[in-house]
Amino acid sequence: MSAEERAVGLPRPEDVDACEGARAVRVVVADDQAVVREGIVMLLGLLAGVEVVGSARDGEEAVALTAELAPDVVLMDLRMPRCDGVEATRRIRERHPGTEVVVLTTYADDASLFPALRAGARGYLTKDASGEEIVRALRDVTDGRAGLSPGVQRRLLEQLVERGASAERAGPSGGTGPGAEGSATASLASATAGPVVPGADGLTERETEVLVLVADGLSNQEIAGRLGISTATVKTHINNLFAKTGVRDRAQAVRYAYQHGLVRPPGRRVT
Repeated sequence: MSAEERAVGLPRPEDVDACEGARAVRVVVADDQAVVREGIVMLLGLLAGVEVVGSARDGEEAVALTAELAPDVVLMDLRMPRCDGVEATRRIRERHPGTEVVVLTTYADDASLFPALRAGARGYLTKDASGEEIVRALRDVTDGRAGLSPGVQRRLLEQLVERGASAERAGPSGGTGPGAEGSATASLASATAGPVVPGADGLTERETEVLVLVADGLSNQEIAGRLGISTATVKTHINNLFAKTGVRDRAQAVRYAYQHGLVRPPGRRVT
């Protein structure tokens, strides 16, 4: 492979071989800057396992193209006219749940990151990402995992730890209702304690195991292999635990697992 190809982040030959036989991920690219949009489309066209099926100049076009083309993933810029990336992500996830969204933006600040994830984005990359990183994120979200850059993952975990520490300093909260912010924060702090026993919200032992593996970032196929069950059974367990816990998607399930002490943020010591 030439130095020029490596400079734009083309996958290594062994990565190309790994993609052979796999269905190409169908992608719509949304970015308001024509030069950037065309450059991303050109780059993705050089990558194995990716098929660009359309490009949009703003969020309105991204939503419309999603309805028309049913792509696997929309690669979404955030700051666009008419309809920004956060609102477009929200509409796509509400109207077309079969399409995932990966944010590709210049901005990695909290004010950009967290609204995009709350809107339903399952991946978040900055525009200095290599082609290899983009392909990995596209594959991750279509396989049911989060497609986050290492820097974004660190920021999310730091935020989780910071909120848990703040809850510990604040002590018991006066809020008793299930929607009280103080109660939710206190629950997050309980992630430093030992794991809870199965039965919270009526979860069975198997559903609890599946939830922990979802929180660990495993795909349905990986969970099936780990537990020795079929992927169809994994989906049934996930649907059941979603219904019992009231979460809507895997991101909320991960937060639930942290809040209820099923998994612990890294860097915390249990005494």
